[in-house]
Amino acid sequence: MRAPIAVPTPKDPGGGYTHEQHKRNASLIYDAGQMYRLTGDADYADYAGKLMLAYADVYPSWGLHPAKKEQSPGRMFWQNLNESMWLLNVSQSYAAIKDTLTPDQRAKIEADVLRNMADFLSDGSPETFNKVHNHGTWATAAVGLTGYAIGDENYVEQALLGLDKSGEAGFLKQMDKLFSPDGYYNEGPYYQRFALMPFVVFAQAVQQNEPEREIFEKRDGILKKAIYATIQQNYGGLFFPINDAIKDKGIATRELLHGVAIAYDLTGDTGLLSVAEAQGKYVLTPESRALSEDIAAGKMTDFDYRTMRLGDGETGTEGALDIIRASTDPDDLVLVVKNTSQGLGHGHFDKLGFMVFDAGREILRDYGAARFLNIESKYGGHYLVENNAFAKQTIAHNALVVDETSHFGGDVELGNQNAPVLGTFTDTGDLKITSAEIDTAYPDVLMDRTMAMITDAAFPRAIVVDLIEAHSDNPHQYDLPFYYNGQLTETNFKITADTTVRQPLGQDNGYQYLWRVGTASAIEGLSQITWLLDRTFYSVTSSVPQNSNVIFAEIGANDPDFNLRREPAFILRTNSLNGVSIASVIEPHGEYNPTVEYTLNSHSNVKSVQHFETGGDDYILIETKDGQRVGLGVSGDMTENAAHSVSVDGAVMRWTGPYKLFHSDRHQSEGN
Repeated sequence: MRAPIAVPTPKDPGGGYTHEQHKRNASLIYDAGQMYRLTGDADYADYAGKLMLAYADVYPSWGLHPAKKEQSPGRMFWQNLNESMWLLNVSQSYAAIKDTLTPDQRAKIEADVLRNMADFLSDGSPETFNKVHNHGTWATAAVGLTGYAIGDENYVEQALLGLDKSGEAGFLKQMDKLFSPDGYYNEGPYYQRFALMPFVVFAQAVQQNEPEREIFEKRDGILKKAIYATIQQNYGGLFFPINDAIKDKGIATRELLHGVAIAYDLTGDTGLLSVAEAQGKYVLTPESRALSEDIAAGKMTDFDYRTMRLGDGETGTEGALDIIRASTDPDDLVLVVKNTSQGLGHGHFDKLGFMVFDAGREILRDYGAARFLNIESKYGGHYLVENNAFAKQTIAHNALVVDETSHFGGDVELGNQNAPVLGTFTDTGDLKITSAEIDTAYPDVLMDRTMAMITDAAFPRAIVVDLIEAHSDNPHQYDLPFYYNGQLTETNFKITADTTVRQPLGQDNGYQYLWRVGTASAIEGLSQITWLLDRTFYSVTSSVPQNSNVIFAEIGANDPDFNLRREPAFILRTNSLNGVSIASVIEPHGEYNPTVEYTLNSHSNVKSVQHFETGGDDYILIETKDGQRVGLGVSGDMTENAAHSVSVDGAVMRWTGPYKLFHSDRHQSEGN
């Protein structure tokens, strides 16, 4: 507050000096207004007023930004999204301090900044304001908050109902369209976090000014569900990095600081206090202060992290994000299965893909977005060329690739029209399982994938079982990548490494960005690969068709600007005339302690994985090195009471319903 006020003429795109200075000023104005609200110290109100008046002196003279984006340019910023974010902050501060201003000061700020900007964002930018999209959410929330701050009902009604006030656009329509009934946001957790702030902050203003609208009860409390769903979509404090996600974003972002505080104010759920403590910081609001007071008073309980299916789409019928947790410990083993819809323009082509987390780390990982956010020297902070060319392509994910082409041919519009068909989602303690299929990712291939987390006495920890199948009447090449995090320690085959000369794995669809660093042949239909991450070993043991190859790859080919992270992968490759079936066990095991120099159980305990099929029913048989057997039955017909049987090594394994776990201590007796 003692530093000189700086309001530079707009010049730079995201990450540049003018862009960042205007962002800083918006935060200063907001924080000063909130500090006045919390403390009553007039110095804060005086400072916020001076900054607003400084903008009132210059904003009317600014035309479109000189570095404007092609779509929806701003005046203060290169895109009007940032303008909306600025106004959302400043309008709240104005509401807090306006009574300390003279009539002339209020008139000037309202006319030259607040109304000027609100008009630009609404009538001046109808393509954004009326759009059902996170940019539209920010714009409507900013204009609506301005309406409440200056007492203009027209702005509020336009914000809630669209420019023509018909209800076919606007904030309320976005609440209906952008969230599933479970509170999942169509573009994924990264953008759910981003969109959450305008939703909850403006809704809170609606609740305070017009409680009769009961906005937090709309759609069965959809905004409260959205806050909880956002929290559930994190591991180790970072959001699941699906779609266009910056992997460093997590629960401590400002948007969720507001979300958690407002949710606690609405619900009194003391589990939210543990989330607030993990966030480690607060926003300057009465609701956030209440969080800190109740944490200090010892009211905190554990947040209820759960195994759950978050349906996607307006009616919850466009796929789902399935979160499977080994326990209530948020740092325990977690499987995330991405059977969602495309996710609009920020979606990636990774139908039936997955990630695994354990011990606070990503184990089998997703690349996320290829972008250096707000780093001007890296393509101006834009999404990099490699985002579309690699990060969005199917080969960049733990998802099945056919003929080295991406799902839907990389066509976003086609992807948006087609979501996976979900199977039954089950959580019965020892067996937590999901399945889905899709026949539109490739013209003549039906893909289905079942993923389960199993707890059995044969293994000291929970394991993940993965069965992926492709059905086709035509010959194809099938590639199944696993992007592993750690140092390779062991395989059950000899690798022929490319130690002196490397070649890209392909020419298009993301393959051109992968170095081939080694190849091998699976031995007798079994591939087993083990790596070490921190102090734990992880193995993937796969039953693959005969003559399958294992390709070891590393991201970074054809990348002269070093834009991509150098991450390793192995790819199971099969050429088949009539489809493919690959069953895998993902197994955490052992311990490495470099401090006191001991290693325990560094080898996988899996001896074999076999896949049996009778009709449309599948059976996966896992045999351990000490002779124990664990089985998983997967039904083709998921009707609850339908009977199923599969012939397995001379025995017939029978079960009723979608799935059946055959425990090691009863496996032999249950077969007949």
